[in-house]
Amino acid sequence: KLREQVCERLVKRAQRLAAELAKFKEEFAAASDEVYDAVMAENGVDTTDRKGNFCFYNFDRTIRAEIDISDRIEFDDAMIAVAKQHFDSFLDNTTGGVDEMIRELILDAFSTVRGKLDAKKVMNLVKYRQRIDPDKYPQFHKAIDAIEKGMRKPSSKRYHRISVRNSQGGYDSVNLNFSSL
Repeated sequence: KLREQVCERLVKRAQRLAAELAKFKEEFAAASDEVYDAVMAENGVDTTDRKGNFCFYNFDRTIRAEIDISDRIEFDDAMIAVAKQHFDSFLDNTTGGVDEMIRELILDAFSTVRGKLDAKKVMNLVKYRQRIDPDKYPQFHKAIDAIEKGMRKPSSKRYHRISVRNSQGGYDSVNLNFSSL
């Protein structure tokens, strides 16, 4: 009977708190969007395409509000296979011409962790496009093209944080994460 009573009491309270947190998250998002739109309008910037993170403070900078937008990147398996084949051809055809570090970067980018590619490692290869001559190494550029064609962003998440300045000048986060309290 005691377990039944305690479980019932806890779940009712947890559901009320979860509803309050969800409502607060909506308020936080709406308020931060309002501030973001005002800052962008003030500076003559279009706000239809929200990208990146945003941080704002109160007047005396004792309170900091942060919004982090996390875009998850996934790749089309077929296009990744095409890219891998082009990279393999690039590595095989440029023996001695490819720095060992580049070889390791390419091979490491296509290694998987629990069956998944590390999107950051794969996307890291794209930044080398400008450094590698397309006429001399067309396979490298074909591989990069395949990566870019196969990339997609199925969803993004917004994380909201609010912090208060402490006596040392740093910021202490107001923790809204139940597991870290």
